[in-house]
Amino acid sequence: MHSHIDYAYPWYLSYGHLTLAALGLAVCALIVYCKWSKLWLVVPGAITLWAASAGVMVLSGLNVNGPMEMPAQNFLNSGTGKVLDLGAGTGRSSIMLLEARPKTTLVALDLFTESYAAHFGKGFSGQEKLLANLQAAGVENRATIVTGDMRKLPFADASFDGILSCYAMDHLGNKGVHSAMSEAARVLKPGGEFLLVVIAKDAWMSYVFGPMLLHSSMRAATTWPEIMKEAGLETIEQGTRPATLFYVARKHP
Repeated sequence: MHSHIDYAYPWYLSYGHLTLAALGLAVCALIVYCKWSKLWLVVPGAITLWAASAGVMVLSGLNVNGPMEMPAQNFLNSGTGKVLDLGAGTGRSSIMLLEARPKTTLVALDLFTESYAAHFGKGFSGQEKLLANLQAAGVENRATIVTGDMRKLPFADASFDGILSCYAMDHLGNKGVHSAMSEAARVLKPGGEFLLVVIAKDAWMSYVFGPMLLHSSMRAATTWPEIMKEAGLETIEQGTRPATLFYVARKHP
């Protein structure tokens, strides 16, 4: 079933390093074939080794075009409730939640504007792409797609039992992050849970991508609990995955 899902991330995120490794290996082979000085192997050889190792790390760790695993098993471990996905994109986090918590329902929210097209490509409707992926995963009957801004949510107070936001809030500037967090706390029920997943500023990320994929608004790991606390959310769990930080917070009763 998942073979029909296309999360539409650019190919170079998954295979760019391996492509570079193949080119580097070809250059090394040419140098050996032409019997040039072995000193010529130093630079392309180093690039090939780095690109190959980074490519394996991306496919095994990040795997942006593959299924996403629930990073925090304690999030909504009751398995039920109405959940909001802030910045649902093409559905990777929505499908993760609906499969991991089969008795939940979900509202997938995104702006589906220029920013969406910049991340996932042009030539298709964002809503249609998201719906197609939900259908391919067989979870469309438990999901609703809403066009909206996470900084000004079109929902009443205390509308959701749980909220998740995966690799979305860290695209916002400082003012936007605080607005989105306050809105998340507003529409979350007292005692409800919030799962935040963001890109980590860690050694894994630095080795694999260097400065190429660093968001301008990336924050230290200690900053996110402070922002959530200001919004009335208490962090109850936090952890790491490759290139990832995750937090589970609960709204004060």
